[in-house]
Amino acid sequence: MKIYKTVLLGEGGVGKTALRYRYLGQGFKENYSMTIGADFAVKRQEMAAGDVTAQIWDLAGQPQFANVRSVYYKGAVGALLVFDITRPDTYKILPTWLNELIQHNNETLVPVVLIGNKADLRGSSEDEVPFEAAAEYAKALSDWSGYSVPYLETSAKSGHNVDLAFVQLFNNISAYLEQFRPKES
Repeated sequence: MKIYKTVLLGEGGVGKTALRYRYLGQGFKENYSMTIGADFAVKRQEMAAGDVTAQIWDLAGQPQFANVRSVYYKGAVGALLVFDITRPDTYKILPTWLNELIQHNNETLVPVVLIGNKADLRGSSEDEVPFEAAAEYAKALSDWSGYSVPYLETSAKSGHNVDLAFVQLFNNISAYLEQFRPKES
């Protein structure tokens, strides 16, 4: 059984915990407590290439937890980079999150899926992040990193694309790890 350590990254209040709960089959609730440092969950995911045990580390997004977060990145093989489509400030700071991931994970960039969460609120704000802008950013990240960085809009509230986001990440991790396995002769 393969074990994939993954991290959920993004500012506080973007819905990382809600995404994790939804993916784990625990549904959605309107109010979540702030994550202190990190929270951890495990889920077995059936994949075409074999089952995966996903270790999901939900990292606190508030600045006061930056020092605590650093220890949770080590050994991560993938990340969901999450922003709230109704809060452009959470989108603009994404490069800081990527830099933190790389810095604290042995200067290694791992597969990432860019997530615009709260898709159920699309159209409710004049100051939201346009789908096209986020898709262009994902393409720029793909060009820069050499990895495919997909962009998905999710809704932890409705469940829209939540499972797909995790499965896409695990597929990308599988492809990434395949590059580093020794070839059998």
